[in-house]
Amino acid sequence: MDRLSLLEEKLAYSFRDRELLRHALTHPSYSNEQGDPKEASNQRLEFLGDAVLELAASDFLYHRVPVIQEGVMTKLRAALVCEPTLAEAARKLSLGDYLVLGRGEGREGIQLRDSVLSDAFEAVIGAIYLDGGFSAAQCFIKRLVLSDIENKSLYRDAKTMLQEYVSKQRLSLRYALLEESGPCHERFYRVSALIEEKEYGRGEGSSKKKAEQAAAYQALLKIKAESGYVFKIH
Repeated sequence: MDRLSLLEEKLAYSFRDRELLRHALTHPSYSNEQGDPKEASNQRLEFLGDAVLELAASDFLYHRVPVIQEGVMTKLRAALVCEPTLAEAARKLSLGDYLVLGRGEGREGIQLRDSVLSDAFEAVIGAIYLDGGFSAAQCFIKRLVLSDIENKSLYRDAKTMLQEYVSKQRLSLRYALLEESGPCHERFYRVSALIEEKEYGRGEGSSKKKAEQAAAYQALLKIKAESGYVFKIH
């Protein structure tokens, strides 16, 4: 079985036009290295997939029972379609293993970064939409993104909720910078959330603030899994 067939099994979707899937997996670094035009990369599919994802998430939340108020729907949608959530879904598919990268980027391991994975995941959504229509894309999104809404809804206010938790429990909390790299226009940060000097979560992002938010979210999930603590969503 070839690599694309293996990926299609994980996607639970078979493409009629395989070129769309290849296109979705082509990182800009590869098309730049090959001297191809910008549209040869997955950026246009990512743009389309982002719009399809937002519509699918909005429709999903609108039809939830019991009815969710508009302000809460906006917060939930932001949490469901944020970069760390999409990167987590991409990792479940091992999507990074299928990306076509430039030689330099491949050596640096950027296919493991949240930003690259989330972009590729949106590009795959765009490819499925073009190949099979909105219904096919919606089924894919519901299965991989719009599940486990209770945990994913914690992301938006993760730092605030974690701070409230440690204050209530009288525990110390700090964020440790593990990595800072990349050019000025494309910085990369990896951060650890430490409670009583014990690591509870790691996160990454294009700013320290985003990385800390992602680390706090992972810490909340760990606390919830280990203790059953119920966090109040703001």
